[in-house]
Amino acid sequence: MTTHVDPQATPAPAEELLNRPATPAQRIHSVLHRQPALSPAIVLVLAAVVFSLVNDRFYALQNLSLVIQQVAVIGSLAVGQTVIILTAGIDLSIGAVMVLASLLMSKLVADNHWPGGVALLAGAVVAIAAQALNGLLVTKIKLPPFIVTLGTLSIFTAITLIYAKGQTIALQPGNILMWTANTVSLGQLNLTNGVLIMIALYAVIGYALRYTAWGRHLYAVGDDVEAARLAGISVNRVLLSAYMVGGFAIAVGAWILVGRVGGGDPNSGLNANLQSITAVVIGGTSLFGGRGVVLGSLIGALIVQVFVNGLALAGIDPNYQVLAVGILVIAAVSVDQWIRSVKS
Repeated sequence: MTTHVDPQATPAPAEELLNRPATPAQRIHSVLHRQPALSPAIVLVLAAVVFSLVNDRFYALQNLSLVIQQVAVIGSLAVGQTVIILTAGIDLSIGAVMVLASLLMSKLVADNHWPGGVALLAGAVVAIAAQALNGLLVTKIKLPPFIVTLGTLSIFTAITLIYAKGQTIALQPGNILMWTANTVSLGQLNLTNGVLIMIALYAVIGYALRYTAWGRHLYAVGDDVEAARLAGISVNRVLLSAYMVGGFAIAVGAWILVGRVGGGDPNSGLNANLQSITAVVIGGTSLFGGRGVVLGSLIGALIVQVFVNGLALAGIDPNYQVLAVGILVIAAVSVDQWIRSVKS
């Protein structure tokens, strides 16, 4: 006996589930998953609007210039931190390495009379070598990145203090190390060369992450390290390269820091480690790896500085500025958890 199937029959329950329209929450989740920098961008715009209503001086070009200049150092570090966090790692020593590199650059010029360009190169080599050490400890000895960089944070901080001998190094204007402090005027908007270098750094690393095989491998390792290994990706090489690229970003941050403080100061950048992580997390990069973009980290750094600047203009107690940043971090991680857990 032949059974005839009516084409107009009611679809099976499984087909109904597949054809069911997405809910608003699922649509939002899907958009945020595809565009991790979108939610911090919305927060940045809303914060700017609110603070401009509280104090009309917020939108003054002189004030905006100050906000952007103050982001340059942490923004540069956030590039390196982003690359490392995308692999599901973290770097607690990134600020300490930056201070060490900046102090080395300054002392080589001031005390040893090295040419500024050579001192800059030496500082960059030290920054990359320090990060290579972190990478080797993670890849060869298989230590957790948190433990490795927590240990090297103390090591690099101690080396810096011993090398500095409690001294602050002042450099004279005109040296190439001070070039990052020179301003470029765009009308009433004043940007330093350090800001322009930071923007170039974002462009280069952003391009590499999006359009090169290295970038795709980095995301793959961060998303699922075992799947990446089975796909033929050299996981250890990718992880080591992430830390070394982070070292390059640190060298850029150190150069900008020298120009900003006028030399080498062993006490500068005391909170840079956590500030870089804060910028990356608020910028939408997942602490679990595999999702995020460097542009989001720049937005995250801007959000922190906008809140600090806007609350200061509003006459709010500085302690509440710290409170606001803490709330932003918790909110950003909560959004990331939701994006990872909701089924689209």
